[in-house]
Amino acid sequence: MLSRIAESLFWIGRYVERADDTARILDVHLQMLVEDTQLTEPEACRALLSVMGLELPLSVHVDRFVVLDRLAWDGDNPSAIVGSLGAARENARRAREVVSTDLWQVLNTTWIGIDRMRYGAATPHAFLAWVRERGALVAGISEATMSRDDAWRFLVLGRSMERADMTARLVATSTISSAAPSWTTLLRSCGAHESFLRTYRGVATDTRAAEFLVLDRLFPRSVLHSLVQAEEMLEELAPPQQRVGFADPGRRLLGRIRTSLEYRNVDDVLSKLPEEMERVQVAISRASDALGGRYFPRVASTAWIEDAS
Repeated sequence: MLSRIAESLFWIGRYVERADDTARILDVHLQMLVEDTQLTEPEACRALLSVMGLELPLSVHVDRFVVLDRLAWDGDNPSAIVGSLGAARENARRAREVVSTDLWQVLNTTWIGIDRMRYGAATPHAFLAWVRERGALVAGISEATMSRDDAWRFLVLGRSMERADMTARLVATSTISSAAPSWTTLLRSCGAHESFLRTYRGVATDTRAAEFLVLDRLFPRSVLHSLVQAEEMLEELAPPQQRVGFADPGRRLLGRIRTSLEYRNVDDVLSKLPEEMERVQVAISRASDALGGRYFPRVASTAWIEDAS
């Protein structure tokens, strides 16, 4: 497979998942602002922007409308919902020869209809719910129409890495202020509430909820499950040939952070949850850079300079 095609598929997976999970995080945060009258809106909004990697000068007034503008409506920012969906559509156009017609159509119609939903939705919640539905549609169509070849593996690899990163960010929002959103709200935002209740037979505690979102091996949006799936895709893309260790630096980074979560005492992980989630995000960022160097190398362009002699 051409590296440019592989890169496009990888980023389709990442961008669609980023839009989906950003919508989930925003929905949780906006609901928290409405329900918790003791929460200071500017402080909470600044904290959320910081969790999402955005820092604004202290002189700038920050409220929910600024948060929506930066994390939802900004079409030039690939970390915002509109920007992510636009980037996913552009990458699908570049990989049109391997992307199924159904998958291309759902990405293209999502992009075409995004302004209508943005301005026509009665509330931000309605728009964010629509984004989540489109993300689920993309996932379902890719599952149903793509062969399980390298194209599929790069798509799932990107989705799994982004999901692990964004679930870690979502869990981090539980510590953005002293008046944190309830874990029930966080579970609902991941579509995990019913699975959580069935797993623990209705006995819900904050510790068990955090454990479920971070360490559960069976729930597909948990940090651990996403890391395991990313490792599986890397192994299928390039099975190790050497008898000792791994030549793939991306797999080493993901395996190291995965084992640090999976094989440690649960209480140790949960006692330092913000720090652990930050470590997950750093590891995924470094693994993404390593994968780019191996599978998507950038060819240096030749600059022609006139001979002055």
